Amino acid sequence: MMRTLCLALLLLFAAVGLALAVMPTQSITFDGGGAGPVTFSGEKHRQPCTTCHNKDQFSRMKKGATPITMATLDAGQLCGTCHNGEQAFATKANCHRCHQGYPEK
Repeated sequence: MMRTLCLALLLLFAAVGLALAVMPTQSITFDGGGAGPVTFSGEKHRQPCTTCHNKDQFSRMKKGATPITMATLDAGQLCGTCHNGEQAFATKANCHRCHQGYPEK
């Protein structure tokens, strides 16, 4: 009985880890081009992986596999799907909110 319970808990924790793009306690930092590094925070982006990792957005779950440009984001693709000014802050004129060290205007 105890072995079954431990196995069930282990599977539950594994499933929760797979359900989130980045665990709430983790983050991933991208170079961010000339505007400065961008950190993707698991704490701020608590969503199932498939919210962003799908055929229309980030089809591969590997850092750097999908090129990210501001033109793409501003066109409402990739991160810009949510960061559109309605669901989350817009990418345009908010560079400082993602790019570390970018001066706020």
